[in-house]
Amino acid sequence: MGHRQMFIYLFLVALMPLSAKAFPPVSPAGGNYLVLDGVDDYAVLDFETFGYLLPDGTDEFTFEAWIYLTAPPDKKDTTVLVILHQQVDMVIVNNEGQFNELANVINTDPPKGDLVLQMNSYLDGKFGRTLAFPISLELNQWYHIAHQVKGNQVTAIVNDFGGTHQHGQPLGHDRDPRNLRPKDFVLGGFGEIIVMPGRPPAKAFLDSFTGYIDEVRISAVARYDVEKKGFMPRGKFKNDAKTVALWHFDEPGGTQEFLDASRNGHHLAGKNGAKIGNALAVKVEEKLTTTWGRLKQ
Repeated sequence: MGHRQMFIYLFLVALMPLSAKAFPPVSPAGGNYLVLDGVDDYAVLDFETFGYLLPDGTDEFTFEAWIYLTAPPDKKDTTVLVILHQQVDMVIVNNEGQFNELANVINTDPPKGDLVLQMNSYLDGKFGRTLAFPISLELNQWYHIAHQVKGNQVTAIVNDFGGTHQHGQPLGHDRDPRNLRPKDFVLGGFGEIIVMPGRPPAKAFLDSFTGYIDEVRISAVARYDVEKKGFMPRGKFKNDAKTVALWHFDEPGGTQEFLDASRNGHHLAGKNGAKIGNALAVKVEEKLTTTWGRLKQ
């Protein structure tokens, strides 16, 4: 073995014990993914062009994605991090104790963590939403999340955990009589702090997500059988007749336009630097010999 190869080998030996947090994570679905810096970037479907993705009165649908959060909400200035927003909201908030009794009202222990995922949808014909089902999360982990409604049954899914309650109604649009919230469909926030009036004002209503998002699919069908266990998908989401929009985020690294694989033309635009990141091709938990062999090629 030459001196150069020996140096690389010793470098890898020293590197392997380091945490995977030091590397871009491998997507569970494979391929690349959307990278968001948590400052001001996001991906958007302009409302004036695309309108709402599902019509008023839709009584069966699923919104889902893979997410990997790398920074929590700033407790001083930010209370909500936006994953997805329009007819369905997927947000992350700090857990300050109000959700500690969650495990007492469900049959299966949910994921653990200091952050809370909340997902809800707007109700048809009302100024209200489905009841949010809070689920704990941790930083630096991939999670498959889904918000599903079928009739009056609402299901929140994180990985292989699913929580269901009877509080659903047909989907409605974001009825905001004061027109304070942007109507665009977005991933990752809006790149700005939106102050809602009140006493005190609700600061940072829609703030930016820091981390990675992959495989976002919107469907006009309830995808998951809540009577069964094992929700976690394998591989990439499939496109079918019930798929309204589907983004794989497998464009080359640095790309800032994200194609809709459903063929319905809902192509997302990256704003303020939102782009495709190159996923790590070599998993750090693999054996050293395998890693060494790949890097030699």
